[in-house]
Amino acid sequence: MQADPTLAELGWAAGFEDQLTADDLNFDPARVTAVNRDRLSVLSEAGAALLELPPGLSAGSVAVGDWVLADPATRRVARVLARKSRIARGAAGDGGREQLIVANVDRVFLVTSCNADFNEARLERFLALAHSGGVPPAILLTKTDKTDQAESYTARARACAPDVPVLALNAKDPAAVEALRPLCGRGQTVAFLGTSGVGKSTLISALIGRKLATADIREDDARGRHTTTARELYPVPGGGWVIDTPGMRELRLADTAEGIDATFAEIGELARACRFSDCTHAAEPGCAVQAAIAEGRLEPARVARWQKLQGEESANQAALTARARRADGRRRTPAKPRPRAKPRLFED
Repeated sequence: MQADPTLAELGWAAGFEDQLTADDLNFDPARVTAVNRDRLSVLSEAGAALLELPPGLSAGSVAVGDWVLADPATRRVARVLARKSRIARGAAGDGGREQLIVANVDRVFLVTSCNADFNEARLERFLALAHSGGVPPAILLTKTDKTDQAESYTARARACAPDVPVLALNAKDPAAVEALRPLCGRGQTVAFLGTSGVGKSTLISALIGRKLATADIREDDARGRHTTTARELYPVPGGGWVIDTPGMRELRLADTAEGIDATFAEIGELARACRFSDCTHAAEPGCAVQAAIAEGRLEPARVARWQKLQGEESANQAALTARARRADGRRRTPAKPRPRAKPRLFED
């Protein structure tokens, strides 16, 4: 990829163009390639640059992949354009708050490996994040060279995501990388998400033709050592962009009701056929979900994971509502006047 790509090559689309007004004519569109504490690394038709964040815009409000308008006179961000897609997880602490991960991606590769790292519950959380952000997911199962049960892992992944592409591969095999290239076409942006040590950086290194830091997994628990320390946008030779992300083992959800519904679509469809609209899918008569379990058409463990995520989402929404009410109360309640000091009539 040339050092100064065109806007189209960077992923610029009509949806971003439509957001521009006459007041934006003096600003330059730029793509965020890295987010630092007080400034952004960006790439535009003029090349790479650093932009300062304006007052009121924090680094946490911007994600790698975002489009911004840059003021060439001040080398400062004028504003962030609305996103066509984004992936965000729940921030640590109070439920409901978001932490941006990536923005404006066309596909996300959810990477796990054919060993002890594979976990249905965590994979379904990643799927809910992708669906909620409007990003088509694909599942990559790595380390097929380390197991003779790759078909079993593939079947388990497909049970979690019946309508999502699943590809089992060896990240160190050049043929595996070639299978991914058609999904990283000109002007397209893909992101890799997963835990540490599953082969994300190995795959990305092969895609971009540049060595990224990697580390072996620990033999005792198959967990990887952290190698990627920050999110960054890299060009793919011949077109396309890829975003590497640090490994994420703990994955909180926030505002992902639609993503949960999409991830467990078959259970939601069954639930709509229950006799009672408020069915808890436990012991109520006429429960279509329990009937499917009894007939062997649905795994009880998958239903339990669905109910757990729904409960987590309900708690997050309750936390958001409570926070909004507190904020609204602070705005509506006038500040109490301070008591006026009594005048001193005499000097001591």
